[in-house]
Amino acid sequence: MDKLETLTQYLGGLKSTAVAFSGGADSAFLLKMAHDVLGGAVIAVTVLTRAFPRRELAQAEEFCRARRIAHIVLELDELSIEGFAQNPPNRCYLCKHALFSAIIAAARQRHIASIIEGSNADDCSDYRPGLQALAELGVKSPLCSAGLTKQEIRSFSQTLGLPTAGKQPLACLATRIAYGEEITARKLSMIEQAEQLLLDIGLRQVRVRLQGETARIETEPADFTVLLYNREHIVRKLKQYGFTYIALDLQGYRSGSMNETLTAARTAQEEPSWT
Repeated sequence: MDKLETLTQYLGGLKSTAVAFSGGADSAFLLKMAHDVLGGAVIAVTVLTRAFPRRELAQAEEFCRARRIAHIVLELDELSIEGFAQNPPNRCYLCKHALFSAIIAAARQRHIASIIEGSNADDCSDYRPGLQALAELGVKSPLCSAGLTKQEIRSFSQTLGLPTAGKQPLACLATRIAYGEEITARKLSMIEQAEQLLLDIGLRQVRVRLQGETARIETEPADFTVLLYNREHIVRKLKQYGFTYIALDLQGYRSGSMNETLTAARTAQEEPSWT
């Protein structure tokens, strides 16, 4: 049995389900497959937070509208979650627990039997405390269970003609702020404006990491020339948004780069002292 058949059988075993839908490639593929299998027994739920880029909501709504999938939009102020704004290493756990608790409550009101979300087989290789929250709440991850990787999901999405097949990875804006630095509405707004500006000038994949007063821009090395060509415009606008310093990360874009500080700290603790 191939992975797609495994996924279809998994979804067929659900009586009804709510799909946590961010509008990204993974959750869009999962929603499409679930709707194909279960039809009207599927609803999509998008949670709008301060850290969820507003540009994504319109795309999520259009995806559901075009396929006549029932779509619910909830609002959650993650800054009100105890401990979240202090930005600890388990920040994602705190947020996911609150976010999926809201989805579960909305599903229960509509007598939906299960909650599913779009983590894929690659997601288990990074530091993702949010997965612990999903396990505690009984949220299912069908793509992961079927062993589907990000590349496979993109390939199947292209075959299905989904507009999200080539969509770049999306992560909440809070992941751009270094652990231990306070998360505020102002910082999230600064990051969202900066990333939107960079996308508007033609970058295909971008992260603006906030460290102190510095905007550390990550993008694909092939797009460095685009950044340099627009350097003066970018510097002027980012300073208007509130950044003091603007830097280009020469390593380029990489998912979860803020977790590198955690890895370095763990390595330092594990290394023997020779003093």
